This record gives sequence, C-alpha cells and structure tokens, in this order.
Amino acid sequence: MTAQQIAEILGVPVAAGNPGVLAHGGVSTDTRTLPASAVFFALRGENFDGDSFARAAIEKGAALVVVHNWNGDVPANVAVIVVSDTLLALQKLAHWWRKQLDIPVVAITGSNGKTSTKDFTTAVLARKYHVSSTRGNLNNHIGVPLTVLATTPEHNAAVWEMGMNHSGEIAPLCEIARPKYGIITNIGTAHIEFLGSRDAIAEEKGMLARALPQDGILFLPATCEYHEYLRKRTKAHLIPVGNGRGLVRAENLRFEVAQTVFNLVIEGEGTAEVTLPVPGKHMVTNALLAAGAGWKLGVPVAEIAAGLSSASLTGGRLKTYHYKGITVIDDTYNANPESMAAAIDTLAEMPVLNGARRIIVMGRMGELGVHAPAAHLRAGELAAQRNLKVIAAGEGAEGIASGAGDAPHFTDPAEAAAWLTREVKPGDVVLFKGSRAAAVEKFMNAAFPKN
Repeated sequence: MTAQQIAEILGVPVAAGNPGVLAHGGVSTDTRTLPASAVFFALRGENFDGDSFARAAIEKGAALVVVHNWNGDVPANVAVIVVSDTLLALQKLAHWWRKQLDIPVVAITGSNGKTSTKDFTTAVLARKYHVSSTRGNLNNHIGVPLTVLATTPEHNAAVWEMGMNHSGEIAPLCEIARPKYGIITNIGTAHIEFLGSRDAIAEEKGMLARALPQDGILFLPATCEYHEYLRKRTKAHLIPVGNGRGLVRAENLRFEVAQTVFNLVIEGEGTAEVTLPVPGKHMVTNALLAAGAGWKLGVPVAEIAAGLSSASLTGGRLKTYHYKGITVIDDTYNANPESMAAAIDTLAEMPVLNGARRIIVMGRMGELGVHAPAAHLRAGELAAQRNLKVIAAGEGAEGIASGAGDAPHFTDPAEAAAWLTREVKPGDVVLFKGSRAAAVEKFMNAAFPKN
C-alpha cells in the first residue's frame, strides 16, 4: 500500500515525505526487528517514546513512519504520518485490514493454556489450511493488531490468542479480530489482583462469547463452572469438550513421562489415536478444544489426530529433556493457582521406576494481590499431599515452603543447584514451575543445563 492509502484509512494527511512511497515490508513497532520497506508505528510506553526511534526506523529502511510529532527533513523514499495516538492508529489499520480478509478466525482466551491451545489449534488447522497464527504470546492490545496485520491474502484461516489482565481489554480485541469461532480454555484466578473476583474474570473472558455471531461456535471444557453463565451471554452455539464426556472427548488415557496417549472421539465422525507430545490431563483438555475447532472447520478426525500428535508447543510449557539420567520438565513460562495445581497433578501422575522420586521446584505466582499468601500456602500443601518433594525457589516463595511442611527454600540459584545436583538421582523426575517474574528457569538451568 502507498503512504497516501494508509493515511486515508487513518483519516489524516501525509505530514511529510513522499505520499506515493510503497510500503510492502509489513508493520512493526520495534526497530531491532524492522523489515525493509515496513511501516513503523512509534508507540509510547511507560519508559520510552517511540518517536525517538523514528529516525532509526528510517535508517533501517522503513518506508513509512507513524508518529505523534515530527520535525525536520524526510528522505525522498520515505513518508511520515502524524497522529494523536499511534496505538489507536495501529488498531484502526488492523481493524480495516481484517475487513479485507475473508477467512474464518478462531479466537482463544482463558486464564491458563491459551498459548498451548493456540499451538494445538494451529497444528490441527494446518492439516487443511494456510494458517495465520499468533507468534509467541503477542496476544494483547498491541500484539493482536500486529498479528492481524501480519496476515496475508495467502492465509485462509486464522488462530489468534487474546490475553488480558484488566477489565475492558477483550472486547476491543474482538472488534479488531471479528472471530466466528471462540475457545475459552478456563476461568481461573489469574490476574485476580486487578479484577477482584472469578466472576469479574468470567465477565471479561465472556466478552469473547458475546462477540461471536449467531452462526459462530464457542468451545468450552465440559468441566467449566461458568457453562450456563456463558451460554446466556452468547448468540453462538456452545460445544463442551472433555475427558470422557462431550461431543469431542478423550477416552482410554495413558500418561507417560513425556507424552500422553488417548483415543480422540468426535461424536458421529469417528475415532483416532493421539500421542500428545506433552504430559498432563490439562493438556488433553487443551488438545480437545483444538480438535473441536478442527472438526467444525472440516478437518477429518485422522488429520486432527495427526496434527495434535505432531504439534510443537511454545517454549517453557511442559518441555521434557534428560540430564544424566534425570528427567527434567520445563514448565517455567508462567504460573497461577490453577496452572500450578495442574502441574502438580501432572507430575504426581507420571510413572517412575524403582522408588525414584517426583520433585517439584516451585516459584512464586504473580498478580494475586491479597490472595497471594493463601494461594502459595495452598500450592505447597497440595504438592505435599500428592507426595511430591517440594523445593521453593526465589523471593516470595516462603509460603510454598511453609505449606509443604518447611520444605527447602533457596533464593540463590547457585545454592539451589548445589542442593539439587547433590540430592537428585538418576531416574528422578524434576518439574520446574513459577510465574514469569520468578525466573525459575535460572534455577533449572543452573542445576540441569540443557547444553
């Protein structure tokens, strides 16, 4: 598109430079990864002003920069657009571009499991479609517009993840994405510090249900406590999925150290065996949600199973590796009470031989506010009740150690590594879990380096 065309969409004139310059390198907000001939949006943050990077963007080959203010000359092959709010401009351009795309969109939100479910759904739909999928966790008010704008006319389906930590954030993302299919992985207590209650979290997640059209479909776990609440808030058809129940279900589950095997059953369509490349019952639920989307988008059952079995999950989510005979499970990406409980259950169900131990290294959970002390105490108690050896890792994990009965607690990764390398034996299984801010991967890498 030309700078003039983009300016017209944004409702402003080209402020400087060449209105006819052609932007064909995509859209970026980061000069470090800026492609040549791209559009650069100068966003503002708490600690930076994107306008100060606009010159660097031009030097790196940007065709167009969208800024709050501009002074000075512009090279002949560059254009400048000035707007009052560059974030709103980015979202407005994404909203316009989405209208040009005639593709089915699957939107995914939930307290836990969004990214894993996105990865599974992408793998399933890729058996039939060229899929536009959220990269990493670009799932917020900036990431969703960037994902939409990275979608090309060659894509014929989309799987877009939507995250939030405050009220009022999901609805604008739905306005941009315009999904026909929705997946709510669960409604837990993640971000309860900011929303106050699970009901408030359900209301915010339920904005996806409200946004779906009458011919749309909402997929939920069969165990979701807010099933009827969401049914009343959507015009779409609601399909529950689950372990042993629902139109899409898993039967004959077999848990192994690094994978889970089950029979995928889609009522009226058939059965196929799935070898999920990660352990855990909660991962089976995520896979079933993806299978439901694949079914309704016309992917045959055998192809759904093949997609799930070959899925590659984003890093830090129950990735298994081996170190000197010890099985190490990296689940360090993030944590909240529900995902911590799921990790505990996953480890407790793993088979071990000859008296080997199951050990969990647990860091603090963030964004819990006044609920944090009780949540950490409960996490430690739950792990101890499941007969796991508990190690508390990092600042803020004191409650975990107390809940587990004064378990060892280390704030220094080197000290924790010394203890682990001394105490953990070949055959043991060690799982690491904590919130992003807890950086539990530092403890893991110090004790059991991957390379």
